[in-house]
This record gives sequence, structure tokens and C-alpha cells, in this order.
Amino acid sequence: MTKRILVFRQISDEQLSALEQDFSVDYLPDTASVEDPAFLDALGHAHGLVGSSLAITPTLLDRAPNLEAIASISVGYDNYPVDELTRRGILLCNTPDVLTETTADTGFLLIMCTARRAIELAQLIKEGNWTESIGSDLYGSDVHGKTLGMVGMGRIGAAVARRGALGFGMNILYTKASPKPDLERELGAKRREFDQLLAEADIVCVTVPLSAETEKLFGAREFAQMKPGACFVNIARGKVVDEAAMIEALGDGTLHAAGLDVFEHEPLAADSPLPQMNNVVALPHIGSATNETRTAMAQRAVDNIRLALRGERPISPVNEEVLKG
Repeated sequence: MTKRILVFRQISDEQLSALEQDFSVDYLPDTASVEDPAFLDALGHAHGLVGSSLAITPTLLDRAPNLEAIASISVGYDNYPVDELTRRGILLCNTPDVLTETTADTGFLLIMCTARRAIELAQLIKEGNWTESIGSDLYGSDVHGKTLGMVGMGRIGAAVARRGALGFGMNILYTKASPKPDLERELGAKRREFDQLLAEADIVCVTVPLSAETEKLFGAREFAQMKPGACFVNIARGKVVDEAAMIEALGDGTLHAAGLDVFEHEPLAADSPLPQMNNVVALPHIGSATNETRTAMAQRAVDNIRLALRGERPISPVNEEVLKG
């Protein structure tokens, strides 16, 4: 029997053809909701899923009796019930490594734009309001030589830290991570307790995964502990931050400025005050959104699902317990 795959995110024609060589494929790249009748119908026959962004719940899994493996086109997997997948013997795969450098580029883009007020000043020109040399009220802050505090020091965190240390001569602190002796030697990085890092860093950049321990890691208390004039950058997950507390801190000056690629609810609500705040740089979750990286992520997912459904070890399994049977 030919196994069936449901693909619910766009992949290239070449990638689709590669899957069709071995499997029967239901290709629904424009699926916006798990309530889509076509999605639900295909789910009922699927042995494998390839996609991202949609929340796969235990209720949905009940409608997928043949499901053996999921290849997510993402690194994060907080929209999948991993324990439930493992209990049911369903393998989950993701795409680590593929987007590390691109996401780190986005993180440093936010660091630069936030510190130097680049978006705010570009808007000044767009609106025709640049009529004289800018005064000190519009000055930004230097990035070179400053202290960069990394909250999380996995692949992406280390890549951001390298950009800061090697490209801009920044002092690197890190927390919420196991000791990294190799990075300490390479970058001169120093491990700090969380509160100590907040007090010392000129720029705080968040790259921790979302978990029960990191949800709302940043709230009113944490923002109040940051240095006056410090910038806050989040390229992790929106729910790592208490967004209401952040908005209040940005509004009353407790938090100087923020660069954000992720939000508590995405897309960002039209009535959110964040895009209207001059001390906020907000991006629409573009961390890995380049042609090259998205193509590579989709290819990793295609490779993962082909291997998994053949009974071979995929490149990047999440719940390896399933492989041990």
C-alpha cells in the first residue's frame, strides 16, 4: 500500500515531485485553519504530515488513525503535543541548524535598528519631516563595545553572540543555559545568574525555547531590573514575555526600547499599541524568512518525512523515544 502524506505548507515543485515518487500526496499549501474541510478529510487518511504553524491537538490526532510521523517546517515545536505524540507512537521531526544563521541575522538586525533608532528615523524622512540636522533628542546608542546579554545560548543564541563579539567587540554575558566553556574561550563570554545579567547588560537578547519554565519569563519585575537605557530584543517566542507588562514598561520609560520579531498572539492584533510606539521595532516574525532558508527548511522536512515513513532514522527527530519502540 502506498502511504499518504498531507502537506499543508508551500514547498517547491521539485520537493513535491520528490515526495510523489514514493507517496500519495495531498497538497494543501494554503491551509489557514485546522477546521478546513479539505485538511480534515486528508488528515483522516494521512500517514505523514509536512507543514508548520497550525496547532496539532490531541483532538485532531483522534481524526488521524494512520498517522506515523510529522515533519514540521520549523525549529520550534510548541504547537505540537509532544508527550501525546510519543504516547501514540507518532514521530515528530523539526529543522534545527538550517535556520540558525538567518535567525541570528534577524536578531542582530533588531539590535542595530533598536539601538540606533533606525526605523523611527527612516520614518521621519518618509513623512517629509527631515528639515534640519537631528538633535540629541533623536540620538541612538552605540552597539560596538557594549555588553550583550544572551538569555539562552543554544545554536541561535551563540550565533548572535558571535556577531556581537567578533563583529562589534561586544562583551558577552549569558544565562538560562548550561555552561559553555568552548564559547567562553572563543568569545570571552561569561555566565551569569538571570537577575545579574539583567542588571549588567546594555542589550538583552532572548533566544530561549518556550516551555513551562520560560513562559512569561519576562514581566514587570524583570524589566524593572534592566539597566536604564537598555534595549530588549526577542527572537524566541512571544509567550516568553508578559506582553501587557512590556507595553506598560515601554510606555512609562521603565524599559527604554524593544526590538520584537515574535508576539504573544500572531499576527499582531490591529489594535496593539506596539507598532505605534516610537521605541519599538516590530517585525512580522521574519526570523527565517529568506528564500534560501525557507527552501532549506522545507527540504529538511521532506527528507525527514521520507526517511521516517520508510522506517529509517530521520535527520532531526524530536521525540526519539518513538524510534526506540
